[in-house]
Amino acid sequence: MDWLTLSALGKPVWMWAAFLTVVVSLLALDLGVLHRKQKEIGARESLLLSGGYMAVGLGFGAWVWTELGRQAGLEYVTGFLVEKSLAMDNVFVIATIFAAFAVPRAYQHRVLFWGILGVIVLRAIMIGVGAALVAEFEWILFAFAAFLVIAGLKMLRGGEAAADPKDNPVYRWLARRLRLTDGFEGSRFFVRRVPAGGSRTVLYATPLFLALVMIELADVVFAVDSVPAIFAITTDPYIVYTSNIFAILGLRALYFALAAVTARFAYLKHALAILLIFIGGKVFVAEAAGWEKFPAPVSLAITAAILAGGIVYSLWRTERSPPAPANQGPAA
Repeated sequence: MDWLTLSALGKPVWMWAAFLTVVVSLLALDLGVLHRKQKEIGARESLLLSGGYMAVGLGFGAWVWTELGRQAGLEYVTGFLVEKSLAMDNVFVIATIFAAFAVPRAYQHRVLFWGILGVIVLRAIMIGVGAALVAEFEWILFAFAAFLVIAGLKMLRGGEAAADPKDNPVYRWLARRLRLTDGFEGSRFFVRRVPAGGSRTVLYATPLFLALVMIELADVVFAVDSVPAIFAITTDPYIVYTSNIFAILGLRALYFALAAVTARFAYLKHALAILLIFIGGKVFVAEAAGWEKFPAPVSLAITAAILAGGIVYSLWRTERSPPAPANQGPAA
């Protein structure tokens, strides 16, 4: 039997292979061709790169629609929009981390690129576990939905200011146990040096490696919201994972344009809170109405309306009365 015809998580292996081929090709083009040399990425290049990632992500959604049908296509697009929107908060945290570690802009793309590889693995693990739990225990989906409603209500009440990454217990634990260089060593995460009083070289970690670890940790925290959110839209692991990864790929590319204007999106968090409440609430609405699923076209339309309203309102309010600038921009 041809291995490509085998099934993995409910889909033929060839469909997973097609997805991975697209992702690997994008990453190879990004780091191996477009950004082979370390350089500062400007807003224009960031927008063009993000637009390319967006086009590929939506193009993949069109392919999903063709291969798996209208319902799957609508669920993919909805999940893509939700994941990209929720990941917007991650941009603010990444900017805080880069500022705390004073990471030069020329090295930030390298950190984000390797961070993406970690995200691909971590999200696969979390989504795999989530899919197994939902398949085994149907009530888990309602637990996810309730969690999203509670998280949205907490977000509406207002969040706390971004904490200093160097106050994080993980950072303090690593700082005590790793040999660290005093400063950056170009774009390297590790270097070999002869310690004082030593006779042979040993491995030292650089501040760039610690910044990478903190960014990966931030993604794990954000995945606690985003993974239940996508499972509340669809329980198909293929749609869950592919929409997740394509949304994150594009947002990391957009970071260099967004980080400079985060204050203009100061009110977007309220729209994200309402979106979480809607995504969680529609699971209970569908159950009460006796539907197998909440109608996908309605879900996509409401999701798009909430996000568009949040963006327009945020831009309008900050244009009329700009909020105080947050001290979390990327390091120069």
